[in-house]
Amino acid sequence: MFKSFLFLSFACWLCSTPALAQQPYFPDTAWQSRKPAELKLDATALDSAVAFAQRNEATIDRDLRIANMRSYANEPGYKILGPMKQRGGPAGLIIKGGYIVAQWGDPGRVDMTFSATKSYLSTVAGLAVDQRLIGSIEEPVNRYVWDNTFEGNHNSKITWRHLLDQTSDWSGCQFEVCDWSDRPPRTGGIDDWKARKLLEPGSTYEYNDARVNVLAYSLLQVWRKPLPQVLKEKIMDPIGASTTWRWYGYDNSFVNMDGQMVQSVSGGGHFGGGLFINTWDQARFGLLFLRKGKWKGKQLVSEQWVKMAHEPSKANPSYSLLWWTNAAEELKGVSKNIWFAAGFGGNYIVIDEANDLLIVTRWLEPSQLGELVKRVEAAVR
Repeated sequence: MFKSFLFLSFACWLCSTPALAQQPYFPDTAWQSRKPAELKLDATALDSAVAFAQRNEATIDRDLRIANMRSYANEPGYKILGPMKQRGGPAGLIIKGGYIVAQWGDPGRVDMTFSATKSYLSTVAGLAVDQRLIGSIEEPVNRYVWDNTFEGNHNSKITWRHLLDQTSDWSGCQFEVCDWSDRPPRTGGIDDWKARKLLEPGSTYEYNDARVNVLAYSLLQVWRKPLPQVLKEKIMDPIGASTTWRWYGYDNSFVNMDGQMVQSVSGGGHFGGGLFINTWDQARFGLLFLRKGKWKGKQLVSEQWVKMAHEPSKANPSYSLLWWTNAAEELKGVSKNIWFAAGFGGNYIVIDEANDLLIVTRWLEPSQLGELVKRVEAAVR
């Protein structure tokens, strides 16, 4: 009788212990779905969010070569250096508790993801820190990259954090792209831009793909093998991603690495290239970060790096380690604690840890992101 009592007491304790009663769900090859009501979501609000995403398609041309040429027409000497692809229509997934609760469009279509690539690049940097290939992101990059990339009084001050927070003001040209030609001021001309006063590294945020590509090149010097291979082995294969994603650089971005020509990849599609990936794989990557870098009990990227990735930077509270935050509440009416990867044309991976929510949306008009998140959060409330 006493033994039965002990057994029942132990069983009740197991059921009442959250960590033991229910382990977080992670998808295998097939990703399980749940009806909204099963996860205490308002189905009507969720339907409203999906319909909103479908009718607010990005206004950029579906021929992304045309979209790029129109967007960057004011950049001197602008040309497409890497591969590009015709885009699809709006697509997306909403995930609660790890389960699919809504989807639209064609999540299996491989599309360019533009600057959402930067958050994958950030992860490769985090892996380098985790594995002690980089001692600290506060260290100057020229301790690791000793060619002329970081020579001079200005560039030699630049740390890994400066590159990751886009506050380096790195000055130079690489793969036919110069820092001053990337999103130049609306006033002045080439001579003015070339002779500009350099800003102290770390003092000022400036979005600049040329400098992000310098980060990718620098990480290649550290890893000494193609960054897509690092991402595949360390992240994408363990989370069960498909074999359809690709990460490209430019036609002219091959460098000699230990006697082999290796492509230095780009951090987006500004000049072509970047990550080409389907929505399902984007969601797996997002779920990894929603789960603080852990996948099925294995810590793929350290929890410390995941935390750092959404701590507001000093120069721009809306940005941190190539991820966006809502710390400054630029997305009105939604949680200030969400954070997200973002790419040209409305490519987003939105992480809402408080609500255990993940939103992946493709080709959404960028000005409508806040409204979409608001509608999804309304389904929780």
